[in-house]
Amino acid sequence: QVQLVESGGGLVQPGGSLTLSCAASGFAFGNYWMYWVRQAPGKGLEWIARISINGRHTFEIDSVKGRFHISRDNVKDTLYLQMNDLKPEDTAIYYCARDKQIRVGSQPDFASVGQGTQVTVSS
Repeated sequence: QVQLVESGGGLVQPGGSLTLSCAASGFAFGNYWMYWVRQAPGKGLEWIARISINGRHTFEIDSVKGRFHISRDNVKDTLYLQMNDLKPEDTAIYYCARDKQIRVGSQPDFASVGQGTQVTVSS
């Protein structure tokens, strides 16, 4: 079955950096657009970045654009999120998710997320 395992979170000071990883298994990773999704305390799931099958097309929402960078390694079946200049409002549980549809970018399948990794930005 679909398994996504996120890692790399932690406690970081404002302005710091972290790199998150997501190891995928149980499906053809290279056939799916992939997303990073987060859930801030008391809020719902919000997708913040997505990447095309071959990695050539990426999109980040305005609040993280220029600070976060999504990438993927289709040989290692792994998704990454490089996060720079972290802010307290980035505090959340971060998840990866695959697209609902194979080979097209439509919307994230929130049912596919793993256990998540906690990112806390605080001084």
